[in-house]
Order: sequence, then structure tokens, then C-alpha cells
Amino acid sequence: MRIMIAAAGSRGDVAPYTGLGAELSRAGHEVALAATDTFAPLAREAGLEFRSLPADTGTRGGGMGRRELMRTAAEFITELGRGFADAVDKGTDLLLLSTTTAPLGWHLTEATGTPSIGVYLQPTAPTRDFPPVVTGSRSLGRLANRATGRFALRMTDRLYEPAVARLRRHLSLPPVSPSEMRRRQERANWPVLHGFSTVLVPRPSDWRSGLQVVGNWWPQHGATERLPSELEDFLGAGPKPVLVGFGSMASGDGERLSEIAVRALRCAGLRGVLQAGSAGLAADGDDVLTIEDVPHALLFPRLAAVVHHGGAGTSAAALRAAVPAVTVPVTADQPFWATRLAALGAATDPIPFRSLTAERLADSLDRAVKQPTYRRAAARAAEHMATEDGAGRTLATIRQLTDG
Repeated sequence: MRIMIAAAGSRGDVAPYTGLGAELSRAGHEVALAATDTFAPLAREAGLEFRSLPADTGTRGGGMGRRELMRTAAEFITELGRGFADAVDKGTDLLLLSTTTAPLGWHLTEATGTPSIGVYLQPTAPTRDFPPVVTGSRSLGRLANRATGRFALRMTDRLYEPAVARLRRHLSLPPVSPSEMRRRQERANWPVLHGFSTVLVPRPSDWRSGLQVVGNWWPQHGATERLPSELEDFLGAGPKPVLVGFGSMASGDGERLSEIAVRALRCAGLRGVLQAGSAGLAADGDDVLTIEDVPHALLFPRLAAVVHHGGAGTSAAALRAAVPAVTVPVTADQPFWATRLAALGAATDPIPFRSLTAERLADSLDRAVKQPTYRRAAARAAEHMATEDGAGRTLATIRQLTDG
């Protein structure tokens, strides 16, 4: 079977699909990953064919407000929609659509007859159990949570209106609004597999049929891949260090964040590894090392704690490694995941990005590293995650749906 996975966004929105794609390839399928050009190397290193999607994910500053975030998202979606149809080969047998690409991919399914399945990294269906992930972390009560979830979907549909209208014209389809297309999918019980752990988000009982939580899809890395020698030397030169990184967040805040991180680490008496990321974190000293991207699976088990932005992938990777976290959520779904980690007891209470100071970070690090309850909670979560096989369950579901 020829399968195309379509994903768009930051590295954390794309990298998990390399592991899923590699598993599908090992099962004998021909797999292509469609993403923006930045991620071509990730796809090819995982042994996947790469298809280019338009749009530039860019980087996100730490001070971006909700209105600016919505405007940036609308611009990204409009650009993405311009060439989305061109990425789908006529011989494609199955489309796997991410949270971002599904509202576009549904129209391709209608035009071409190619079946599709959702492969989401975030829970988007309204539920009484928690508020929508993009509106904050505080529960509004069971009825209000579900109502707010429906409102969030309507706002999402509005973001897609220009791109959907243009795409349907390109496909010679009659006009249909994003909201109506979403309702069609829900009435048809369109299948969605969610690639996160039930230890963080158990499947809500009020979700419709067709929605599953299958466990994480982990980014693919080679069996022979190793950490850089400089990092290995640093890890071996003293006590376990703390990693500080903000992924694709906080562009332009590197100097301030680096100063805060080093001051906090030294105040807490800890060694540190700064991951440059989009922020450009950097520092020198015998007790601190600056690195570029390395596989979380190789580095995280060797750390005392991880300071991160609360992205879904980084949150899961820290739990998988049984390492406590200090979260500094910046925007979007990050407060949701940060709050989930804290509720498990595997992370300290989130520090909002705009409230971050060296003193607050040092206090949180001191607790996360020195109080064993955090590491024990992370270890319990890691044991649960080890029982899940997100890629395997996805493969089994694909077989069931396509064979049927």
C-alpha cells in the first residue's frame, strides 16, 4: 500500500511521524512524508520518501499574544492550502492527516476517493473532561469545557475558510464550508488515532466512536546514532546535568533566556546543557555546555531534569525517560501539556514564559531535582508508557480499516 503522511508545523509537529512512517515501511508499505522543506532531511534519514508542502513554519517569539498567534496561523494555513493538492500522488492508497492538515485533506479525499485517517498529536474533539488545548489549561467545569471545545473548533474552521475555498475551486468541487465538512466527518465517524499516552490524556468517555488514543509515535533515529563526543565528555565529567531548551519557541529571546538559565543553574548548584533551538541559547563555562539538536531518546535518560516549553513531544520524551521536568509554556497547546505533567507529579507547577525569572527557575529546579517525588512520578509514568505501542496499534488499525 502507498501511504502518505501529511503534517505541518514546527519540528515537534512533524518529527513523530518519522517513527510512525518507519514502522509502516517495515511492515511493507511505501511511505511518503509530506511536510515543509525544512523537514526533508528528517524524512529521508528515516528512509521515507519526501513530498514538499508549501508554507514556512518560521519561528515563534515568546511575546506572541493570542491575536497575533491566530493571525500567523491563518497566514500559514492559507499558504499551505495553495499547493496541498500537488503533494498527493495519484497512486496514493491512504492519506494519514495530522491535526493541521486534516481540514485540507478531507477535500482531497472527496475529490480523489482516496481514503484517509486522522493521526493527531493533540486532542481536539470537545469533551467535558478538559478545556480545548489551545485556550489554556484551567478547567471551566464539565459543561463549559465541552461548550468551549465546540467554540474552539468553530474558530479553527474560520482560519481555514480562505484556504478551503481556494482548494475546492482547484479541485473543481462545489463550495462547502470548513464547518460543514467537519460535521460530515463527525457524522461518518471518521477515524482519528491520537499519538499521545493515556497516562497524560486518558480517552474521554464522551468522545464519539472512531476516536482512539493509541500511545506516542516516537521520532525515528538510527540504531548506530550516538551523542556528539563533546556532549559525552561533559556528561561523564560530573553529576547529571539539567537540559534547558525551548525548541522552536522564543525566537529573539536567546540572550535573556541564556542569562536566566545560567544564573538559575548556578544558584541551584547544578550543571547545565543549553539546547540552542530557535531562541539561540548559548553559554560558556566548565559547568555549562551549549548543543544543537540531538535525539531526546539518547540524551534525556542521562539528565537530572529537563527545563522545556511544554511541547507535546518534549513532554512525552521527558516522561518516557523517567526524568522530572520544569515547564515554561510559551503558547498554543503548551500550557495544557505543562499542566498535565504537573498533575501527574512529574513536573513542578508551570512557570508562564512572561513570568520567568532566574529566581523562580532556580527554586523550581531545586525542588524537581532534590525532591524524589518528582522522579518517582516520572518513573511511574514511564512504566505505563512502556506498555503502549503507538505505531503498532496504528498499523493494526490501518489493516483493520483497509481490509474491511
